[in-house]
Amino acid sequence: MSDKNKSLTADVLTAALPYIQRYQGQTIVIKYGGNAMLDDKLKSSFARDIVLMSLVGIKPIVVHGGGPQIAEQLELLGKESVFVEGMRVTDTDTMSAVEMVLGGSVNKEIVQRLNVHGGRAVGLTGKDASLIQSEKLILDVETVPSVDLGHVGKVVAVNDEILRLLSKSSYIPVIAPIGFDKSGNSYNINADVVAGKIAEVLGAEKLIYLTNTPGLLDSSKNLLTGLNASQVKELINTGVVHSGMLPKINSALEAVAGGVNRAHIIDGRVDHAVLLELFTDDGVGTLIE
Repeated sequence: MSDKNKSLTADVLTAALPYIQRYQGQTIVIKYGGNAMLDDKLKSSFARDIVLMSLVGIKPIVVHGGGPQIAEQLELLGKESVFVEGMRVTDTDTMSAVEMVLGGSVNKEIVQRLNVHGGRAVGLTGKDASLIQSEKLILDVETVPSVDLGHVGKVVAVNDEILRLLSKSSYIPVIAPIGFDKSGNSYNINADVVAGKIAEVLGAEKLIYLTNTPGLLDSSKNLLTGLNASQVKELINTGVVHSGMLPKINSALEAVAGGVNRAHIIDGRVDHAVLLELFTDDGVGTLIE
């Protein structure tokens, strides 16, 4: 390495120091999804980011999705993926596939990658330690009032005790968004919603959503870097924010209103996007506070 490159590396590390000091001991919830979960290079950079956070004393909690993987499994089973208002219609057979994919292969791959890079990751679903108590989500949309989404749920309560115990011992919880109700029925829950609820219950310092866009865009496709709640609500009311972005935005708003200091929507297609958000002056993506 040349002297110039050595100096640049030292500058980067020095610039990160104030942020490491600021976030040390703080909980940061990351919703992991999009291309970051599909591209091998991005998978590795994400794992390294999370492990580095843990090693410098930050408490990361990962909540992951897995829509493409579920769709692939359903195709193998000869089942069609059906969506209503952005939510997967989940009958009993589909729920079994969701549990197998999210709670099994996807969750375990993330845990393995984190541990390979030196982390102490533990995989969980909402059924473990009664982590995510839920109930059936009733669709309340005038245009499609008669659709039964099946085993699609909403979060009723989060048992934060297990998460606090794991984080206190420097373990990294990796959570699949599967809940259960009082009767033991399983539910497929939007991962954005689960991440927001967990961040709110834990009083997280930050809630970070990894997406396939640079962040929240205005009507001219320009990146909006900093927004407050009233500005975001105006974007929703005018239709600028719609469809798949709505669960993220609504969950972010609820989390911030519930005590989370800041929520971020960042581009998971960027190498080391999480570290760039945490440890640089400019950050990346859209900030909501």
